[in-house]
Amino acid sequence: MDTTAGPRTDASVLDVPSAESAYRRVNGVDLHVVEAGDPDDPLVVLLHGFPEFWYGWREQIGPLVDAGYRVLVPDQRGYAHSEKPAGVRSYRRRELAGDVAELVRTEGRESAHVVGHDWGALVAWDLARRRPGLVDRLGIVNVPHSMAFRRTLRSNPEQLWRSRYVLYFQLPRIPERRARRDDFARWVRALRAARPGTFDPTDVERYRAAWRREGAPGAMLNWYRAAARYPDEPPRERVTAPTLIVWGEDDRALVPELARRSLDYCEEGHLERFPGATHWVHHEYPERISDLLIAHLGG
Repeated sequence: MDTTAGPRTDASVLDVPSAESAYRRVNGVDLHVVEAGDPDDPLVVLLHGFPEFWYGWREQIGPLVDAGYRVLVPDQRGYAHSEKPAGVRSYRRRELAGDVAELVRTEGRESAHVVGHDWGALVAWDLARRRPGLVDRLGIVNVPHSMAFRRTLRSNPEQLWRSRYVLYFQLPRIPERRARRDDFARWVRALRAARPGTFDPTDVERYRAAWRREGAPGAMLNWYRAAARYPDEPPRERVTAPTLIVWGEDDRALVPELARRSLDYCEEGHLERFPGATHWVHHEYPERISDLLIAHLGG
């Protein structure tokens, strides 16, 4: 599957016997998907964020399969092996949520558990609000509900300061050119803001291999550009699916109060805080996060 030079970035890197890479045509794009587990088991979709790809959930796939779940982990549109449609409009939230909705239906399902981190969590929030019948249980890792973020951005200067990088990402072409020029040194530094030892050299080289793919940097940054140019809030604010929010409190980009405020938009929500953990909490404490997810999805 992975025919490019450099480290492998497909399902062959996993020590999960049932895991394999496949392509699914959804919502007009071809998505690379790592799939694992019995096709008849309850379905879980895991959504990565920036600047990761499916590999960001590698530690959770095996435990979920062992717990009796069918697991799909896509490279979301614009990332790694998945198609990278042209234009900023292609990365509006309704399109990103539509990808996941159709991915669920490629399994012959009407609904699934959906778990997301970072941008993947924003897509998961959006899907649960836009198509509530499609999400059985929702898992969120270190990204707030968009309305909670908006409230906090208006009232907390610290959050405004922490979000300044998003303005830089709005520049056309410059951020991706600079990223390529220094071989993604800034993106690597973002990963290394995690607790020491969280990402080893092999992990970093796999991420770099994904970022080096043709068109990937610009497509990944178009998620941020689309959010600013085409605000696309779902028709409802509240989430009806039972929701678990996991929060590393030393997130450099997001103030801790966002986690509590996000609960205000959940009809049935539970918050698990990780003091001392960062934005990369599911990498830093993989076993604990897997256990929390399994308990939540089975609840």
